[in-house]
Amino acid sequence: MKHLSKFLLALFVVVSASASAQTFKFGHLNSQELVALMPDRDSAAAKLEKYAADLNETMEAMQVEFNTKLNTYQQKQATWTAVVLEAKQKELQEIQTRLEQFQQNAGQEYQAMQGQLLSPVYKKANDAIQKIGKEKGFTYIFDLSTGSIPYFSTEMSIDVLPLAKAELGIPADKKLPVQQPQTPVQK
Repeated sequence: MKHLSKFLLALFVVVSASASAQTFKFGHLNSQELVALMPDRDSAAAKLEKYAADLNETMEAMQVEFNTKLNTYQQKQATWTAVVLEAKQKELQEIQTRLEQFQQNAGQEYQAMQGQLLSPVYKKANDAIQKIGKEKGFTYIFDLSTGSIPYFSTEMSIDVLPLAKAELGIPADKKLPVQQPQTPVQK
């Protein structure tokens, strides 16, 4: 038992000494900025913009159909019989319901498409960050875009964004794009 306690004490001393001698290397970057600079994101954004434009075009066509039938209804309602009037009201309600359903589905489909197109971009960025962390010996790399770091010292922490840009083949002088993809317009 005495030998076991001496062994545990010696092991504790060795572990403590090695832990205190170990230096930690911290890094930080803004992953949103990194993703925004990636060429893969640019092509995904272009596809998203086209998809949003297609959705908006369909929505606008449905709105034009509704407005046209509503104008016709308002102009001729006084001359229609009760049966025709009821049929036209029902038709307008159906178009309005279809339009509202399309708006809801379009928003959901847009979000799904956004996730489908941007998921590989985020994975590629995350893989690059992990590779840099392992290769450069970082203990931690903090992501400043999440807002969960109330303080960091720029003197004690290394900005990993330039390393990640180099890893992904992004020119060092490339800046954030001015325009962001648009979501479908809600009317």
